[in-house]
Amino acid sequence: MTLRSIAFAAAASALFASAAVAQDAPAAKPHMACRADVAQLCAGVEHGGGRIKQCLMAHADQVSEPCKSAMAQARAAHRAEHQAAPSQ
Repeated sequence: MTLRSIAFAAAASALFASAAVAQDAPAAKPHMACRADVAQLCAGVEHGGGRIKQCLMAHADQVSEPCKSAMAQARAAHRAEHQAAPSQ
């Protein structure tokens, strides 16, 4: 797995973790930014179980720049959130 694939996987993970908390406005942004990518690249993929993330990772070279950017922002927010949270 290349560094690019790892970074994309992290971004995709953040995207779908963020989408799970859809009430949060910043979390909805990646979901909306990637909607067309999911529809175009992953139309036949059943949601759940990380299948959409895997599909986007498999098509990383075809994912739109707005989606990549939104996922990068979600990843940064996710990291900041975890760094701010106290360790248990």
